[in-house]
Amino acid sequence: MSPSPPTGPRTLVAGIGNVFLGDDGFGVETARRLAGRRLPGHVEVVDIGVRGVHLAYQLLDGYDTLVLVDATARGEAPGTLYVIEHQEGDGDRDGPAPGAPVLDGHRMTPDTVLALLGTLCAGTGGEPPRRVLVVGCEPASVEERMGLSAPVADAVPRAVRLIEELLLDAEPAGSAPRAAAGGIPT
Repeated sequence: MSPSPPTGPRTLVAGIGNVFLGDDGFGVETARRLAGRRLPGHVEVVDIGVRGVHLAYQLLDGYDTLVLVDATARGEAPGTLYVIEHQEGDGDRDGPAPGAPVLDGHRMTPDTVLALLGTLCAGTGGEPPRRVLVVGCEPASVEERMGLSAPVADAVPRAVRLIEELLLDAEPAGSAPRAAAGGIPT
């Protein structure tokens, strides 16, 4: 008999990226390592890779918190980790702008996924996650190749520990969330 799904607030940690583009595979590798760890029962870890549309539909299942793990170029040294709290109004959560190109399910940025989710929630009556965090890593190279650069590979275990800390510090629904680093390198 399989255990019943947890009731109450649920958290989804989603590794995003393309393993064929070097350091863009950071999110996928971090999710792979995190999935092997002992995590609270309300936390689900998935390797989304380049399947952004799949992520948007999975979020319709109802999650209180979403942690996106992705390569995030912000101009710091390669391997620098960031925690960015997505605020309502960051990006376009109400859907694509008029005249926007057709969505490419294999090239969706986190903002595009959240915009699609906003459209799907409006059409289904669903609710997007209350809290969205991005744990990002400054890439050295996103050229066509397999494998992470040395500084990004070294950042993966630090990212796993950082995500575990974020999960432990998460407050139940209705409580004041812990202040995030707001994009400040960690």
